[in-house]
Parts: sequence; structure tokens; C-alpha cells
Amino acid sequence: MLEFSKKILGKVSFDKKLFRKELHKCATWLNNKEGISLKIWALGTFAHYKDTILEVFDQVY
Repeated sequence: MLEFSKKILGKVSFDKKLFRKELHKCATWLNNKEGISLKIWALGTFAHYKDTILEVFDQVY
């Protein structure tokens, strides 16, 4: 599920609202270990969405 989440986020990264929506969905699907991995990957890959990523993960975990 983690790899699927990465693929989805890569495809929707052109739109901040859509990215946020999909990131929230993906974060709720994953267990804690995978969620942390997704957060680290997302921050490294989509640094321009740092505030959005941190906000979503604060809400979910």
C-alpha cells in the first residue's frame, strides 16, 4: 500500500488541493510504520508542500 500511495501522490502533485486530499486518504490507510515512511518520503520528494504534509500528518497521527 505504501508504494501505491507514492505512485498516487506523484500523479496528483500538480494540484495542492488534490495532493492534500490524496495524502490524507493515504495516511489513514497506512499503519504507523508505513505512515512515518510516507511522511519522510513526501517531505523529501515534495518539499514545496512541506506545510501541507506536516499539517495532514499532525491531523492523522
